[in-house]
Amino acid sequence: MSDDERLDLAFLALADPVRRRLIARLSRGPATVNELAEPFAITKQAISKHIQVLEQAELVTRTRDAQRRPVHLNPARLEALTAWIDQYRLIHEEQFRGLDAVLSTRAAVRGSQAKDST
Repeated sequence: MSDDERLDLAFLALADPVRRRLIARLSRGPATVNELAEPFAITKQAISKHIQVLEQAELVTRTRDAQRRPVHLNPARLEALTAWIDQYRLIHEEQFRGLDAVLSTRAAVRGSQAKDST
């Protein structure tokens, strides 16, 4: 699977508000499906399907701990998404800094022209 396809899966997974809330909950630590389902008015089966989507997007993983199968956040995958977003944020910040410099120069020129005309 290509990097673009992996990004698409991750962003599609995060497009759903239930899955975003699951990610937010998992950011505080691992949890079982039962624990993840508690605040929602949907079935555990529905929560399991949301978890499967998050697993396919590599945003979460599951481990086995005796009878428990806790779900864990995959911070490396979230970091990859953040890095992708940051590359574009940095480009736009640089463009805004350039615009600020142009505007500051123009304001300084106008200020000196106003001073000269008095």
